[in-house]
Amino acid sequence: MRWIWIDKFIEFTPRTSATAIKCVTLAEEHLHDLYPAFPIVPHSLIIEGMAQTSGILVGEARNFEEKVILAKIGRATFHRLVRPGETIQYAAKIEQLSEQGASIAGTVTVAGDLVAEIELMFSHVDQNIAGLEFPEHNFVFTEQFTELLKSYRTTGSIPL
Repeated sequence: MRWIWIDKFIEFTPRTSATAIKCVTLAEEHLHDLYPAFPIVPHSLIIEGMAQTSGILVGEARNFEEKVILAKIGRATFHRLVRPGETIQYAAKIEQLSEQGASIAGTVTVAGDLVAEIELMFSHVDQNIAGLEFPEHNFVFTEQFTELLKSYRTTGSIPL
């Protein structure tokens, strides 16, 4: 099972930046695991949402031809908790993009309030891990992930 931690893109500028949102509901089982009487979104899942937003941005920059993986969390500074009923907004910006990978600077907000500042590094597996056997198909960018971007593009916001 692959979990998607973003609901949709609200902005996508190829090779530059992307903004996605996630509506947090009380129906999400993981909210009850950490503190049963005080449901919050775990920081690790907020980082994962930023990684998914950023990873699609990095993958699209090379036409999803390479497998892009999260290589390093450079920094993740949290300023507040996220609770059910709130909408998380992930804003990712490419700082550096090369054949080997990319670095991303991102902010996470809820209703304009800063939740987190996150710096991520991605690696193009095809370029950097020579000698290891990977499946020919792109196991990173499954149809679930690419559908998020296709859905955004069909709204007429960016050209197909």
